[in-house]
Amino acid sequence: MQTLMHSDVNLRGLKSKYTGKVREVYALENDMLVMVATDRLSAFDVVMPKGIPYKGQILNQIAAHMLAATADIVPNWLVATPDPNVAVGKSCKPLKVEMVIRGYLAGHAAREYALGKRLLCGAVMPEGMRENDVFPVPIITPATKAEQGDHDEDITPEELIERKIVTAEEYEQLTHYTRALFARGTEMAAAQGLILVDTKYEFGKDTDGNIVLIDEIHTPDSSRYFYAEGYQERQEKGEPQRQLSKEFVRRWLIDHGFQGKPGQQLPGMSDAYIASVSERYIELYEHITGNTFQKADLTNVSGRIQQNLDAYFKV
Repeated sequence: MQTLMHSDVNLRGLKSKYTGKVREVYALENDMLVMVATDRLSAFDVVMPKGIPYKGQILNQIAAHMLAATADIVPNWLVATPDPNVAVGKSCKPLKVEMVIRGYLAGHAAREYALGKRLLCGAVMPEGMRENDVFPVPIITPATKAEQGDHDEDITPEELIERKIVTAEEYEQLTHYTRALFARGTEMAAAQGLILVDTKYEFGKDTDGNIVLIDEIHTPDSSRYFYAEGYQERQEKGEPQRQLSKEFVRRWLIDHGFQGKPGQQLPGMSDAYIASVSERYIELYEHITGNTFQKADLTNVSGRIQQNLDAYFKV
C-alpha cells in the first residue's frame, strides 16, 4: 500500500502551492483552491517520517461530511471533493486566529490547569475541577501563530484585537459562529454515542469580504472525542476516558520520550504500529460519521488524484 507523503499535481492556471503539516494547497488563478490531504501524521508540531494509510482520505471525507452538515450555520469554502483525498473550493484570505473551543478540561487545558493556572486565554477555569470534567459553559481559548517559529500560541481576545489580527466586530462574529458550530458538532457526536470534548475552527474572508469557514472541522486531527458510554463512571473512579482522537498518538510519543522539545529524539514507528494507527483512524471515521469506510485504491495514489482532477476540471 502506498501512502501519500507529498503531492505534485499538474493544474492549469496554478498561481502558488502551500505545503502545511498535513495538507498541500494549490491556489488557482480563478480564486479557487485545490486542497490535497496527505497521509502525513503531525503531533507536537512535528511531522512523523512515515505516513498513515488512508489518513488523508479519512480527514478529507470527515471534513466534507461536517462542512455539509453545518453549511446552514456559516458559509464555507468547499465546492466539491473530486477525489477521496482532494477538496476543491473558494479561495479565502485566512484570519490569523484559530478559534479553539473546549467543553471539557482535557488536553492542553488540563495540562495548564495542573500547573495551577485558572485563566486560559482570558477564559476562567473554575476551581475544583478534575481532568476531563465538563466545564459549566464551553470556553473559547483562541490561538495564533507565534511571531517566532511555526507553533501555535495562546492569546486573549483583547490581544487579538490589540494586535489587529481581527477587529472587535469580527471577533464577536467568530465567537457566535464557534459556539453555534460546537453546539451542532456536540449534537452530531451525541447521535453517534460520542462526546465532542474540544475542537478548533479556522475562518477566512471570501472575495466579497464575508467571513467563511475554511479548512477541516470536527476531524480527529482538529478535535477530541470521548465515548459517551461509561464516561460518568470513569470520571467517578478517576479513570482515564476512552478517547476517539489522535491523542493516542501523542500518548505513545510521550511514553517513548518525545514531546517535540529541543534535543528529543523522534521514536521510530514500526509497520505494525503504523497499521494499528491506520485502523484507529478508520474506526474514528466510522464512529464520527456513522458511515462505513470505503477504502480508496492505493496502488497509484498520485496518478489517481491527477486523473480525477483532470476529469473534474475537464482537462
